[in-house]
Amino acid sequence: MRRLLVALLFPLPALALSPAAKEFMAISAKLEPVQCEKRQLRRQMAMAQAEQRDEDLKKLRARAAQINLDKETARLEKRLAELEQRISDGKGGTRDPQDLDAISFQQRQAFYRCE
Repeated sequence: MRRLLVALLFPLPALALSPAAKEFMAISAKLEPVQCEKRQLRRQMAMAQAEQRDEDLKKLRARAAQINLDKETARLEKRLAELEQRISDGKGGTRDPQDLDAISFQQRQAFYRCE
């Protein structure tokens, strides 16, 4: 029963992904709440700056700095950047369109969930 559930959650094309793409997608999934919050903070900061709400802008910047100081988040973001470079350059393997398509799809889904 458990295997059936896992099989339904992960489409078959995901099995054809490179190890780097799988790791990239796993880390992205872990970081999704943080990335969503950062995206919302950037929007709020832009609005506060445009509306010249300096106090709100200071609070928003402080929250963004607090998020950036989290060691686990920083470590995962650093690894994500390394994997992104490897995948996009094709270093450490081939530049597989299937990897790029799967990652792009995951990022679009995360973006819409954040809205």
